[in-house]
Amino acid sequence: MEIFRAKAPLRISFAGGGTDVSPYPEERGGAVLNATIDKFAYATLLAQNGGGSTKVHSLDFEQDAEFHTPRDFVFNGELDLVKAVLRHFHRSDAEMEIFLHSDAPPRTGLGSSSTMTVALAGLFQKYLRLPLTTYELAEIAYRIERVELGDPGGRQDQYAAAFGGFNFIEFTKDATVVNPLRIDPEVLNELAYRLMLCFTGITRYSGRLIESQTDAYRNRRAETVEALDSAKQLAFAMKKELLTGNLDRMGELLHEGWEAKKRYTEGISNPEIDAFYSKARAAGALGGKLTGAGGGGFLLLFCDFQRRQEVAKAVSRAGGRIVEFAFCPEGVQAWTVRAPHPADALPALAPQFPR
Repeated sequence: MEIFRAKAPLRISFAGGGTDVSPYPEERGGAVLNATIDKFAYATLLAQNGGGSTKVHSLDFEQDAEFHTPRDFVFNGELDLVKAVLRHFHRSDAEMEIFLHSDAPPRTGLGSSSTMTVALAGLFQKYLRLPLTTYELAEIAYRIERVELGDPGGRQDQYAAAFGGFNFIEFTKDATVVNPLRIDPEVLNELAYRLMLCFTGITRYSGRLIESQTDAYRNRRAETVEALDSAKQLAFAMKKELLTGNLDRMGELLHEGWEAKKRYTEGISNPEIDAFYSKARAAGALGGKLTGAGGGGFLLLFCDFQRRQEVAKAVSRAGGRIVEFAFCPEGVQAWTVRAPHPADALPALAPQFPR
């Protein structure tokens, strides 16, 4: 029996989210600024020759499934993402067992679904010994999730998880270009100290918000088009402030970006999120934003360093929970496991995020 494992990092998005969702990037060009953090999606594969079933265990959703032929990979709302990956990489000459889990709950805005897709793609790349570049791996993950499965969303999550680190990513009709950023270590240390990641306790299905945003853009709703254009320009502006170490201005731009994002479509924010964010701002947060499509999940806050503890107290009183994190410079990684017994290769479960 062969044992393989892969992990891919989750990401936080600073600016430009939404401009990577088609058809905006093909028509006007999109840009995002994001960074990966030390929270991961994990995938483990136990394989042996001879053919047979494929068993899947999703530890986050507490779901198990067994598939015997490709005809079983029917999209019915149960582990569809895994089925889409298996459809793409299917081998009939092996018996497989797959275990999945993530450091972040699904539907919380850290790109966990796309990151899991990248982890699975990296896992099969290792298992099948496929000579893929990082760009090719990211694009395969994108096509599996957005085209083959038809799950609405953009491109930034797959590319962030595949490449890792701080990236300024540009999207056009013809290409996606990842620009790794070289940031002074002192600036990175200070940025990590000034940022705060807070789980609001609210989970949501981002697909409906993304579909609403896409419909509004296609219908040329003026406020949506203007807000997306503003978000893209803010991504360029924030990149400049980050590279020059002007972090206070970066925090202010986070606030401007959040205000722009709320104009994309209905439901990006809600009274509960607005009240939560207002309390953080009153306590000393210069700016912040929800890390995903909107509606709930994680709130990323940039704090006045003298009032950081006051911000932490304010969001805790509001029902939020602070989650410690560090930046992660590496993208997806896959490796072979050498274990004396299959049970020794199973992932150790130590969730670091609130459930």
